[in-house]
Amino acid sequence: MELENNIYNYEGTLKKILSSYKVRQISLWALDMCGVLISILAAMVFTLNYKNTDINTIILPLIIYMIIHTISFNIFKCYSSLWRYAGEEEMVSILLACVVYVIPVYIVHKLIGLEYSILFYIVATILIIGCTGGLRLVYRTGRRLKIRMSLSNNNKRVLVVGAGSAGQMIINELKENPQLNKIPVGIIDDDINKIGRRIHHVKILGDTSQIKDIVEKQNVDEIILAIANVDKVRKAQIIEKCRQTKCKLKTIPGIYEIIDGKVDIKKIRDVDIEDLLGREPIKVNMKEMSDYIKERTVLVTGGGGSIGSELCRQIASFNPKHLIIVDNYENNAYAIQQELIRKYEDKLNLSTIIASIREYKRMDEIFNEYKPDVVFHAAAHKHVPLMENSPSEAIKNNIFGTLNVARLCDIYKVKRMVLISTDKAVNPTNIMGATKRAAEMIIQTINKNSETEFVAVRFGNVLGSNGSVIPLFKKQILEGGPVTITHPDIIRYFMTIPEAVQLVLQAGAMAKGGEIFILDMGEPVKIVDLAHNLIRLSGFEPGVDIKIEYTGLRPGEKLYEELLMSEEGLTKTANSKIFIGKPVEFDSDKVVNHLNMLKKIVDNEDVELIDSVMREFVTTYIRPEDANLKEVVNV
Repeated sequence: MELENNIYNYEGTLKKILSSYKVRQISLWALDMCGVLISILAAMVFTLNYKNTDINTIILPLIIYMIIHTISFNIFKCYSSLWRYAGEEEMVSILLACVVYVIPVYIVHKLIGLEYSILFYIVATILIIGCTGGLRLVYRTGRRLKIRMSLSNNNKRVLVVGAGSAGQMIINELKENPQLNKIPVGIIDDDINKIGRRIHHVKILGDTSQIKDIVEKQNVDEIILAIANVDKVRKAQIIEKCRQTKCKLKTIPGIYEIIDGKVDIKKIRDVDIEDLLGREPIKVNMKEMSDYIKERTVLVTGGGGSIGSELCRQIASFNPKHLIIVDNYENNAYAIQQELIRKYEDKLNLSTIIASIREYKRMDEIFNEYKPDVVFHAAAHKHVPLMENSPSEAIKNNIFGTLNVARLCDIYKVKRMVLISTDKAVNPTNIMGATKRAAEMIIQTINKNSETEFVAVRFGNVLGSNGSVIPLFKKQILEGGPVTITHPDIIRYFMTIPEAVQLVLQAGAMAKGGEIFILDMGEPVKIVDLAHNLIRLSGFEPGVDIKIEYTGLRPGEKLYEELLMSEEGLTKTANSKIFIGKPVEFDSDKVVNHLNMLKKIVDNEDVELIDSVMREFVTTYIRPEDANLKEVVNV
């Protein structure tokens, strides 16, 4: 019964829509006929064809005009467009329909003995085009004015930065969509030849140095950056000028993200903290990266995570023979699987496997079946405070999970294994960092007697990754604050996920075995500055609209991070963003002994023994209070 009711309701709704559509079509046709009538009579008067014509002889040519007009307008789909959105294409259709049907009208008139001058047909055609086209444009303009007047109280005043093709499209989109409640009140551009001119009746008011003054004069609420092909450094400089205002900042995608060169209004996004990094684009050797991935079987552990999924995206672009995603969290694995399927369809040989790196037998089955050539090991527990409360889980995953993958790479003679490490492995002050340093030591130990080239790539925080402060800050700002920071002096290195992964792939291409590659993360950033920037980018004033609270350092957290231990010297590589840390000597036998001890401890869940054994294993493992005291003394 319920199904029948649903079908009945659906049919009723559909009939209403069709009925409404037909009423509009009939109304438009009727108005067109009035326009044709007026145009024909006017053309007769203007060309003096009315002198030899009485009322009876007018009716027949009018009927012929109306019939052929109706047929032609249907052929050119002039009655199937939504005229609230009428534009150039619709006007071209009307023009063509009117010009084309003059010929059959003239022929029919001749056949029935009606004699009109050529001038009559020209004038009639021009008038019909004016009447039918003008009618539709008046309808469109009236509708938009009505919508705009009803929404005028809520409209935001928008300043567009960029008077190029992207800026032109943005202004057009804003005007075409009054329901967005945004009115473009001015344009900014650094080309002095453009200043004073107009785009879609919106004036170019000045250059980027005048942004603050123009915002105040025009009472601007929101700034949209419509500069798709500007370099990152220049974009960051412009954003900094915009940030000095209290306007909400939005930006269009980069030029390579815009599909078919068309700016989609729905893709205009908030300016992110990534836009403020202002780094030059990273230069990588695409051929080197392609050579060791193309037509190879590549396995990515933790392939559903923030780093792992970006690895999969970039690896897929190099046309691997087979890409294998391994992750123990099905939702993430499914998300990246579906994304790659949508993008590459059947052009990418893709396998997605749910498995845990902790289970040696399960991982052995995977290696035995797929025989990977290259392995990227991104699977790890990374949350510092959570691992402080569950240290045995960090050891099981980060140490013994890595050990499982590394042993299997050795057994199945994988060409290269790349371990994704972290700056927290340097002089670690927490169990997570200590386990990642242990993982580095494990692959260097196995590398000594293996055909596989084992390398690690070490870098700091990535913006937007799982566990990054950025998503947390955004959520807190959205909720009205406060934004919580552990300490006013805490600093971190930051890099975007795509940047980090590009360098990981490049480092993998350079690998010879045993190296720890260290990525140049740029200058460290104070977390409090990061919070201030995010609050301002969201259109608020730090400490006024959104409060900042300091909660104290979390367990295992230190004020600063390092990318290099004091005993590791740096060696340059061909890429200015990638360095190699000089290998630190350690006793491989002791590594094996400590692994055996840790295995017994975690198997028996003797958590109280973990700290002492880990400090013997990773001799650089220090207490956070000692590291933070050192930082305070240095300051």
